[in-house]
Amino acid sequence: MAKRSDDEGYRTFSRRTVLVGGMQLIGLGVLGGRLAYLQVVEGNRYKVLSDKNRINVRLISPPRGLIVDRFGVPLAVNVENFQVHIIREQTQDMQASLLALQKLIPLDNQTIGSVIEQSRRVPKFVPVKVKEELTWEEVAKIEVNLPDLPGLLIDKGETRNYPYGIETSHLTGYVGAVSEEVLKAEGGKEPVLSLPGFKIGKNGVERQYDREMRGKAGAVEIEVNVVGREVRELKRKEATPGDRITLTIDAELQRFAHELLTHERSASAVVMDAHTGAVYVMASHPGYDPNLFSRGIPYNIWKSLLEDSALPLSYKALVGQYPPGSTFKMITGLAGLESGVTNPQRTVYCPGFYMMGKQKFHCWRPQGHGHVNLTAAIQKSCDTYFYTIANEMGIDKIAEVARRFGLGSKLGFNLEDERPGIIPDKNWKYARFGERWHNGETVVNAIGQGYVLATPLQLAVMTARLVNGGYAVKPWITEKIGELDQTPQEAPKMTEVKDEYLRQILKGMESVVNTQGGTAYGSRIAEPGMEMGGKTGTAQVQRITKEQRALGIKNENLPWEQRHHALFVGYAPIESPRYVCSVVVEHGIGGSRTAAPIAKELLLKAQLRDPSSMTVRLDEEPVTHSMEGIVFPDRKPGHGTETGEGPG
Repeated sequence: MAKRSDDEGYRTFSRRTVLVGGMQLIGLGVLGGRLAYLQVVEGNRYKVLSDKNRINVRLISPPRGLIVDRFGVPLAVNVENFQVHIIREQTQDMQASLLALQKLIPLDNQTIGSVIEQSRRVPKFVPVKVKEELTWEEVAKIEVNLPDLPGLLIDKGETRNYPYGIETSHLTGYVGAVSEEVLKAEGGKEPVLSLPGFKIGKNGVERQYDREMRGKAGAVEIEVNVVGREVRELKRKEATPGDRITLTIDAELQRFAHELLTHERSASAVVMDAHTGAVYVMASHPGYDPNLFSRGIPYNIWKSLLEDSALPLSYKALVGQYPPGSTFKMITGLAGLESGVTNPQRTVYCPGFYMMGKQKFHCWRPQGHGHVNLTAAIQKSCDTYFYTIANEMGIDKIAEVARRFGLGSKLGFNLEDERPGIIPDKNWKYARFGERWHNGETVVNAIGQGYVLATPLQLAVMTARLVNGGYAVKPWITEKIGELDQTPQEAPKMTEVKDEYLRQILKGMESVVNTQGGTAYGSRIAEPGMEMGGKTGTAQVQRITKEQRALGIKNENLPWEQRHHALFVGYAPIESPRYVCSVVVEHGIGGSRTAAPIAKELLLKAQLRDPSSMTVRLDEEPVTHSMEGIVFPDRKPGHGTETGEGPG
């Protein structure tokens, strides 16, 4: 019996052994199969996941594209920005290191406290910026003393710099930090926007061509250890610099224009090619220093810019809207010729005023101009002549001619802040105010007062179309990215405009400057072959009452903001005009007094710097040099009546 029991126990053990062994073999087989699957089939996938655990990919910020003038002179560049950083891990006493640094460079205690606080919010091996914009002397002091400055190191970045500063501030604009709105809208598509310190265009050319100048980010792969500390650089792809933007602007002529304008409290000027539309100058004064914005403008300076009544943040040459005053009389005269209400031989008697029923409209010259024809009316800026022909032809004809010559609508300029101005007619007034047009408004608007508004850029375009033979040229500052196409643009000929009519208008504009008795005779250019023609303008800001006239109150005795605006539009040379300009001096009292002398200097300088005689260096890399517009209130009917528009 005992032997039988032992045999049964042995058989039972054997079965269990086989069962357990089989299960173990099956388990090992499953495990082996799984390992083979993970290593062979899924090997690449897990290798990538493993690499991500040990490799950090860091974006490299691309250098921003440069902005240069027509000759390659830099207007916006990138300059080296030396910075000093501190790494908490590499110093036992941060405060002691920073205090030692304080003995070498200007560093206030508040900054030291801020750096220490910031270092506590980041991993101890991450550098924290202490100060930027270090001078060479400061960098040298720090480098020499680095052994005694544990944890400190020098780093190099880039800062946007504007060599001409205030002189080109409105044109170039400036760069600033990426806003939350932009980051939300574009951050997913362009991760470079989230880089610390990355900046985008906020105004002017910087904003208009921001995407082209951003460039493409590079990337660097850094091997890190288990706690995230950098070990070595594995691979690097350099960033692609942004495109270079070449403008038609002549930087030296722009600088010269700004210098001329600084003698006034608020003014603007435009110089452009009458045939190609290339803009050589777009200057506004006062301006601002765009370098302050690229580095972070202090609040007190920002506040002072906002509160300045001269509006330094406004690009007046582009967005300022002004009554054009007598510079509009060429349009009225041309409309009179086209409509047949006047001709070169017709004369109008000016006794110093114009009567429409019982309403009197004064000429700027109280004693009158006597008998004047079109040429003399333009030369002497006789209001009565233009009152007369305007009343005979009506406002709609004047408006139609004005719009043909670039007034009353946007011109499609490169910078999108451009304003349209206002050219009124009967339909415009009814749509705007729900009122019918009055004849008295016609005579006021005919001399560039009333509802009429124009920008300095529009006035330059108007002048160009008058002197280039009636071609509808449009202004531009850049056509191609990276290079400048100087081929004249194809401008359509305005078939409605007759050459004989244009010659009559130009005859008057030539007399304004070069004939004794012309309103700008004192500003004529004496250099042979460089003489200019033009037209002065004086635009009222507010009506002068009978009481003020009786008291003999002069415009210069009024507060600055109540004085007349001074304007001038001109061209040169008289034979084969090439350059046109417009100058607006806010509250400058009289066009002949303040605007015409500025235009004279600009047109003379432009001819002396004729780009056709200068080498355009577009293939050379430039050397790095170490807002809201003015919109006057709508003028109700009768503005300007009983006063005249003032001396042109």
